[in-house]
Formats: sequence, C-alpha cells, structure tokens
Amino acid sequence: MKYYNGVYIIILACVLYFSTGADEAISDIPINDCKIENTAFVSGEKIVYKAYYNWQFVWIPAGEAVFHLVEKNDSYEVTVYGKTYKSYDPFFRVRDYFHSVIDKKTLYPKSFVRIVEEGNYRKFDSLSFNQNSRFAISFNGRTRETATRKYITVPACTHDLLSVLYSMRNINVNAYKEGEHIPTKILFDENIYPIKVRYEGKQKNFEIKDLGTFNTIKVIPDLVTGNVFKDGNKMQVWVTDDGNKLPLLIESPLSVGSAKAVLKSYSGLRYKVQGFEK
Repeated sequence: MKYYNGVYIIILACVLYFSTGADEAISDIPINDCKIENTAFVSGEKIVYKAYYNWQFVWIPAGEAVFHLVEKNDSYEVTVYGKTYKSYDPFFRVRDYFHSVIDKKTLYPKSFVRIVEEGNYRKFDSLSFNQNSRFAISFNGRTRETATRKYITVPACTHDLLSVLYSMRNINVNAYKEGEHIPTKILFDENIYPIKVRYEGKQKNFEIKDLGTFNTIKVIPDLVTGNVFKDGNKMQVWVTDDGNKLPLLIESPLSVGSAKAVLKSYSGLRYKVQGFEK
C-alpha cells in the first residue's frame, strides 16, 4: 500500500494491522462458531480521531477520521469519513469513505464499500459477503465505472476492514495472558490476510491530551514490511480498559517518519469511560 498517511492509518488500523503473508495457512472453522456477542457499543456511537505525521521530530496535524455507527433491524452500519486538513492538502490530499454493514447476530460483515482519494491515487472497492456459503463478490478498480467483478472464496469468520475493529472490541482480554496473540482474518483488496494481535497487558493513568487520564489495554498488531513499514517496526495501540474498548492512541513507525492517531472526541458510548476524564 504505497499511498499512506496518518488519516489512512487511523482507518486501516484503529486496533489492528495485517500480519505477514496472505498465503499463510488458515485453519477451517465451523460456520456456526462465527458468532460474537456485542457488549461494547450501541447505536449512535460517534468517535473522532486526529492524525499527526512526524517529520524530523516535528508532529504535524494532518487530518481527522470520523466513525459513526447506527443500528438497523438486523444489522449495524458503520460509516467512516477520513480527510486531511486544508493546510495539509497541498502536501497530500485525502478524502476517504468507508461503509460496512455488519450482521447484528454474528458481528461479521454483509457488505463493505471503500472509496479512496489520496493524492493522485483512486480506488473503488465493494464487497458482498455470503458468510454461510463462504464466498464474497468483489468489485474492485480505480473507479466504480472501471471496477471489475471477481468471485472470492473466503474462510469462515472473515471480516472486512471495519467489522474487524468492532468485533475485536468485544474480545474478553482477561482470557489472554500477556504476550499471547488474538487471531482473526480479513478480506482486503481481494486477498485474505490472517491477523495477529499481541496482548501486552494493562496500563493505568494513561493520559490523552484534552480528554483526561484513562485505564488502558495495550496491544501490538503485526505489521507488513515493505514500502510503508520498516522491518521490525511495531504499531502500538492503547484502548480503554472498560466495556467500550475504545481506541485511544495508535502510534505507528513508517518507512519515512512516523504517524499517530489520537482520540479527539466521543459520544453515544454504551458505558461511562473508566478513568479520570477532564
């Protein structure tokens, strides 16, 4: 993924990033086991992140990403808008849109749309999942008009880019020991990626500027090395240690510089955040 900045990192990796190797063996899981109970979020939740890019020890505000969730009869619909600030547009302009329809009973996706405008790069990506029959229909290309259709066989319990975030917020981390991995998998750009997220334990009195001090859980997703990330670099993520499992801070080294996403505001949460809010 050549086209990258702080805003895109928020959207791609609020809690996760892809682990190495799309061809890694993925164990087959009975479809009946692909169910996750939602205990973390409710309709109307809105969370906003501010992205920063670090260049020569200077943190530059780059843009924002807004996540909004609404509940329908049998699904949750998540919409994300990511864009750079006007002051950052001359360097690298971003206007990204993501939308996922997530089955309310299972927290696995029914459909997903991604429309990307990043610099001169354009991408249209639409997915329609049939989880029971284990396939997805993809329309992928530079634009909606030029997108080509592809039938993709998917393993059981496969997520899209947004559903994985909301399902992982419902993981009971108390069932894991420090250093253990939380596995899952995702369909992205017509490839299946296994994901490994390492649970790093809990940290109290973690401060987020302008919001307060929080009790947190720390996780480290594995990263793909290449154009964006250097070999051995690790993304670090802190989420609230409460029922919301709300991502607070994402720090990520890049091949050139580094980026971070910081929670700016939130509303409509299911629970009161456990911490010492300002």
